[in-house]
Amino acid sequence: MRKLLLAVPLGVFLLVGCMVGPGPRGSGVVVVPALPSIVVLEEEPYYYQGGYHYHYQNDRWFYSNARSGPWMELPRDRYPKEVRFKGRGDDRGRGEKRGHDEGDKH
Repeated sequence: MRKLLLAVPLGVFLLVGCMVGPGPRGSGVVVVPALPSIVVLEEEPYYYQGGYHYHYQNDRWFYSNARSGPWMELPRDRYPKEVRFKGRGDDRGRGEKRGHDEGDKH
């Protein structure tokens, strides 16, 4: 019976699509929303959603409550499937797709 009670809250977090991780400086845990499937970045590699700031650097994502940090690494299962860069014609967004082969072009 006790195992079933522990599994229910874990299943709820998985269905909602959010992550529980350590909060900044002893604040307990933080619920961090997953990024959408496609993230379009402006000139700077920052994205804001649901009260959190996300920073994209060297193919990795970080999150924080404030743009000035402190930054924590976002788990890879919360990454977007594709990153696009608004206003850039240099195809920088190509190859940023997760789960796609370079040779798989339609």
